[in-house]
Amino acid sequence: MKEQNANVPSKKYNKLITAVSILIPVLVAILFTVRIPNVAPLDFLPPIYASINALTALILIIAYVAIRKKKIKLHESLMKTAIALSLLFLVMYVAYHMTSDPTPFGGDGSLKYIYYFILISHILLSIGIIPMVLITYVRAISKRFADHKKISVITFPIWLYIAITGVIVYLMIAPYY
Repeated sequence: MKEQNANVPSKKYNKLITAVSILIPVLVAILFTVRIPNVAPLDFLPPIYASINALTALILIIAYVAIRKKKIKLHESLMKTAIALSLLFLVMYVAYHMTSDPTPFGGDGSLKYIYYFILISHILLSIGIIPMVLITYVRAISKRFADHKKISVITFPIWLYIAITGVIVYLMIAPYY
């Protein structure tokens, strides 16, 4: 059997990865414009989903250590958990924003520029990470481990950055809720 090109996942997953990578950001953008009437704001969610981001970052680091120690089953379980936590975060994040008005950042000076740099890079990378995680995952479940490793060295630090900056953004905006 001829090995597939390292730059593309198995053909049967291409359309699904593309669809999900487009659908999620579009759906999130649309849902951000929706306000559910007569529902109390879900004000309790931001610290929960920030904690989920922190837990995701920790799990990603532990998964990295596990694979370096050749603990493949542990790595696999941790990565599935990280994906599930990221999905849980997304659901909570959207639910919060569908019931609450946006919270403007109240800081000023250089702190304001730092906050917006972190926020914007976090948002843009969180959109771009979707296909990267999916491709990385497909290569693993397809047992294309050399290809998996090639993209995971890029996916891992970006995903970790997103998880950590999610916590930082929360901590920076928390005083203004």
